[in-house]
Formats: sequence, C-alpha cells, structure tokens
Amino acid sequence: GCFWGTEFYFQNEEGVIETNVGYTGGHKENATYRDVCSGTTGHAEAVEVFFDPSKTSYEELAKLFVETHNPGQKNRQGPDIGSQYRSAIFYVNEEQRSIAEKLVQTLKDKGHQVITEITKATEFWKAEEKHQEYYTKGGGNPYCHRYTKKF
Repeated sequence: GCFWGTEFYFQNEEGVIETNVGYTGGHKENATYRDVCSGTTGHAEAVEVFFDPSKTSYEELAKLFVETHNPGQKNRQGPDIGSQYRSAIFYVNEEQRSIAEKLVQTLKDKGHQVITEITKATEFWKAEEKHQEYYTKGGGNPYCHRYTKKF
C-alpha cells in the first residue's frame, strides 16, 4: 500500500528504530517516484523497517501492517490506484516468510479477503527525501490507512 501511511504507523510503534520509504520488487535500478508511478517498473511502494527485537517482533510489525491497510484490495489503497500500491510483504529470510504466511492464513480463516503478496525481498531503492517521514514533517494523518484490529 501507499508508503506514507504505512510508515506513519511503523514510526509510532514501540521498538522501531528507523524507517525508510522506497521501492522494491521491480526490475529498474535506482527507481524513482516518477518511474514507479509510470507502472512500468514492477516496483511496489514499500517501507524498510529497522527494529529492536527486544522491544517488538517481526510478527508484531507484520500484524500492524495488515491492520493498517486493506489487504483485500488489488493494486490500490483507498484512492491510490496502481500496481505500485499492491499489498505485499517482502521477507528477508525463511522465518519471516513463514510468519507472514501464517498471518495471512489466520486472516483468511477469520473470513477476511486477503490478496497480500508474500515475496522474497529484492533491492530496496530509497525514495526521494520529500517522501521520507511525510506525515511527521507535514502533520496530518494518513488518508488511505486506518487501524482496524484483526488479530
């Protein structure tokens, strides 16, 4: 989903040390916002999250992600439309993959529609500075993300 709102929720989570918004899952090197918005690079808007595992876990952060966007919308989040806004979890190891798959199955078992992709992380291209900490710098709240308890 849209990286501004996703980053907003991660930044406010205990144990998160740093976040970066950017692009991953595509084929163009050094992808930019303009490139990704063209719909031709295959990238998704994404958030890179660094966290202290003594204060939070990958599972808790993955739960937060699916509770702060609509994992049942295909190639969009709210008014943002395009494949770059697809719901995706990019994992870096098999433990993360397993956790993400378990969470998605739990949601499906509870009757939620889920189309979230679970994909091995590829190169992450950090977005332009104006996109970093968008809501922190500019105030306001995410317009296409809302917290909804699902677990």
